[in-house]
Amino acid sequence: MKKITAAITAVGGFVPDYVLTNKELETMVATADEWIRSRTGIAERRILKGVAGTSDMVVAAIQQILDKKKINPEEIDMVIVGTITPDYYFPSTSNLICDKMGMKNAWGYDLAAACSGFIYALTTASQFIETGKYKKIIVVGADKMSSIIDYTDRSTCIIFGDGGGAVLLEPNTEGNGIIDSVLKSDGSGSKYLNMRGGGSMYPATHETVDKKMHFVYQDGQPVFKYAVKGMADVSVEIMERNKLGGKDIAWLVPHQANKRIIDATAERMGIGPEKIMMNIEKYGNTTAGTIPLLLWDYEKQIKKGDNLILSAFGGGFTWGSVFLKWAY
Repeated sequence: MKKITAAITAVGGFVPDYVLTNKELETMVATADEWIRSRTGIAERRILKGVAGTSDMVVAAIQQILDKKKINPEEIDMVIVGTITPDYYFPSTSNLICDKMGMKNAWGYDLAAACSGFIYALTTASQFIETGKYKKIIVVGADKMSSIIDYTDRSTCIIFGDGGGAVLLEPNTEGNGIIDSVLKSDGSGSKYLNMRGGGSMYPATHETVDKKMHFVYQDGQPVFKYAVKGMADVSVEIMERNKLGGKDIAWLVPHQANKRIIDATAERMGIGPEKIMMNIEKYGNTTAGTIPLLLWDYEKQIKKGDNLILSAFGGGFTWGSVFLKWAY
């Protein structure tokens, strides 16, 4: 019997209509378009307006997948959502999505790993496919970061945007799909990148709101240092484990946190700029949403059998890489 691997067979994505440009941010905080571009590579980001949550972005992305594959929602077995901005603490965003999409036979859950959420979720979902028990799993990475960003804090508000995407995982016996993964975490990094308010340690009170504890806090320099090393280390490690050189990689699919981090990772891997997927300039950092949005944007340029390295680094700290062969 041929080995079963979990292969991505369709991609969907969504970004809100509202565009928050660097120029508009100049009217909100003490910053400048050139300063943001030179340090991050970001020109604009999308913002989800009104009473709407992460699930509302995700259903649009999943509908694209169902339409492309001509799949009935009841055929979906499972939905795993990588997010740190769920609609509610409970029920899970996965649960809400299944209801909104009519996926009556699916079960699932949310997975919180910040910017690494999508590759954590992708690796987790692949195990369910490889057992042979499930045939169709939707893996989501999406965040409404505007809901937890302080727009008077220039160290964070320039970076983050809203958006996300989804992929369909199905069994493959041709040797394509997810081949290997390297996943890491280090909780000691929590002091550098966190949101302290709202959990069981600091539930919402007048004091926590006044202290702005329900917004993202980031100490930029240590995070940058750890991210450069972490993303590069795991990307090189997965290449070495699978005896891959830069010439063997068709695409690096990196988390879109900062262009300098991405460039440093590619340099360590021996990969030129023509092999780097990049859309940070128009979406910013959508946290768990960046990698599926890259696959969505570049889908038509990827060829069957292409070797892809997915790489991310997130708050907590969490980081990791996935090596996959494109299946269509």
